[in-house]
Amino acid sequence: MASSALTRGREAFERRNWSSAYRELTAAGAGMELEADDLQLLFTAAHLTGRESERNELGAEAYRMHVESGNVPAAVRCAFHLIMGFAEQKEYAQAGGWLGRARELLDDYGMDCVEQGYLILPVGLQSLDAGDTAGAMASFAQAAKIAQRYGDADLATLSRIGRGRALINLGEAAEGAAMLDQAMVAVTAGELTPMVSGVVYCAVIEMCRDIFDLGRAREWTAALAQWCSTQPGLVPYRGECLVYRVEIMKLRGTWDDASQEVGAACEVLADRPAEPLARYQQAELHRLTGNFGPAEESYRLVSRLGGSPQPGLALLRLAQGQVKTAESSIRLAMDEAGSPIRRAPLLAGCAEILLEANKLEQARSVAAELSTIAGDLDAPLLHGTAAYVEGSVLLAAGEVEGALAALRRAWRVFRELDAAYDGARTRALIGIACRQLGDEDTAQMELDAARWVFRQLGAATDQARVDRLMARREQAPAGLTAREVEVLCLVAAGMTNRAIAAELFLANKTVARHVSNIFTKLGVSSRSAATAFAFQNGLIP
Repeated sequence: MASSALTRGREAFERRNWSSAYRELTAAGAGMELEADDLQLLFTAAHLTGRESERNELGAEAYRMHVESGNVPAAVRCAFHLIMGFAEQKEYAQAGGWLGRARELLDDYGMDCVEQGYLILPVGLQSLDAGDTAGAMASFAQAAKIAQRYGDADLATLSRIGRGRALINLGEAAEGAAMLDQAMVAVTAGELTPMVSGVVYCAVIEMCRDIFDLGRAREWTAALAQWCSTQPGLVPYRGECLVYRVEIMKLRGTWDDASQEVGAACEVLADRPAEPLARYQQAELHRLTGNFGPAEESYRLVSRLGGSPQPGLALLRLAQGQVKTAESSIRLAMDEAGSPIRRAPLLAGCAEILLEANKLEQARSVAAELSTIAGDLDAPLLHGTAAYVEGSVLLAAGEVEGALAALRRAWRVFRELDAAYDGARTRALIGIACRQLGDEDTAQMELDAARWVFRQLGAATDQARVDRLMARREQAPAGLTAREVEVLCLVAAGMTNRAIAAELFLANKTVARHVSNIFTKLGVSSRSAATAFAFQNGLIP
C-alpha cells in the first residue's frame, strides 16, 4: 500500500501535480520511512502547495537525512530553500540560523562545490536590504562565476536576478531590465527547477512594477498565470500573480473584473507576506469608486498587516476634504520612502494634494522631481504620470498653453498603454485648458469623453466633477466669459476663492481676478449680489 502511494507520488511530482504529489507522498510516509530523496520531493511539494509549517518540518528532516547519508550538497540545497522561505516569511533569525548551519557543514567537509554559490546569494540579498548595493553586486557576481564553473542554471539565473535588482537600485533601470529578460528566458525554456522558476517569475514581475515598466509586467504576468495553470495545487506564486493582474486590470479600466480578482487574491494570500499588497489594491478600488468607508477599512488593514497605505490613504483624506491631514501623511510617507523608486508612486499624489492646499511652488518642485525620476528610469507609465502632473501644475499657475502641451503628451502615453482612468483624468484637464484658451467646442468634447469613461468605470467622484464642468454657458449675460460664468456659479454655491481655485485647478490670484471682473461686468460690489444675478439669469444648473 505504502509503496504504491510512493510510486503515485513520484509520478505526480514528475507531472507537476503538486497537490496529488503531496497527498500520495504523505500517505507513503505514514506507512513507511521515506528515503532522503523522496522526503526532498515531499518537502518541495509542501512548499509549492503553500503548506509553510509542514514545509519547514519536512525541510529540516530532509536536511538531517541528507547529512546522515553523507550527501552534503543535497543537504545544503535543502538548507538554501529553507533560508529563502524563512526570509520570505520575514523570520530572519531562522534564516540566519540555517545559513550559519549550512556554511558550517560545508566548512566541516571542506567541499568546493556549486552549493558554495547558493550560500552567497542570501549575503547579497542582505547587502541589498542594508543599502550596500556595491557589496550586493559583488556577491551576485561571485555567485555567477561559481554557477558558470559548474554549469548550474538555477544559480546562474538567481544571481542574474540579484544583479538586475542591484542595477535598478543604482538607477540603471534599462540594464537591470535586460538582466531580468535574460533570467526569464531560462524560465520559459524550462531550464530551471520548479521552486526557482516561481521565485524568478515573481521577482521579475515585482521589479518591473517597481520601475513602472507596464509592458514587461503585463507580459510576464500573463506568462506566470499560464505557468501556474499547468500545475495543479500551486499556491506560493498564484496569489502574487493575482495582485499583479489586479493592478493591470485597474490601470486598463476593467474595474469590475479587478474587484473580483482582488477578492480572490486576498483569500489566497491571507496570513502571507504579500497580503498587504492585495488589501491595498482592494482599498484603491473602493476609493476610486467612491466607497470611502470600505476603503478606509481596507487601508487600516494594510497598516495592521505591516504594509504602507500610501498614497491611497492620503488621497482618500483629500477626497473627504481633509487637506491638512492628507498633506501631513503624504509628506511623512515621502520622507520614509528613501530611494527615488520608492518616492515616485507618492509624488503624483503629493502634487495633487499640494495643489488643493494652494501650495503651487511646492507642487512645482514635486513635479520637477517626478520628471527627473521618469527620465532616469525611462518607463512609459512614469513619463505619462510626470507629464500629467506637470500639466496640472502649469494649469494651476495659469500657464495654460504649456499645460496643454504637457497634458497632450500625457494623453498620448496613457492611450498607448490603455490606461483608461489616467487617460480620462488627463482629458478632463485638457478640456479645462481648452476652455481657458477660448476653444469651448474642444473643451466640451474632451470633457464629454472623460465623463463617458468615468461613468463606465464607476468613478463617481470624478464623474461628478466633470458633470459640473460640462454645463455649457452659451450666450452668457453681461458679457461674461465661460470661465467667469463657471466661477460665478461656484461663488453662488457659497465657495470661497480658495475653494474655487482648488475646484478649478487655478491659482488664488487668478480666481480673485475673475471675481473682480465679474463684479465689474455685473455692476455689483458683493458676492450676495452676484449670487442673486446668477439665480435671476438662470445660470445655476
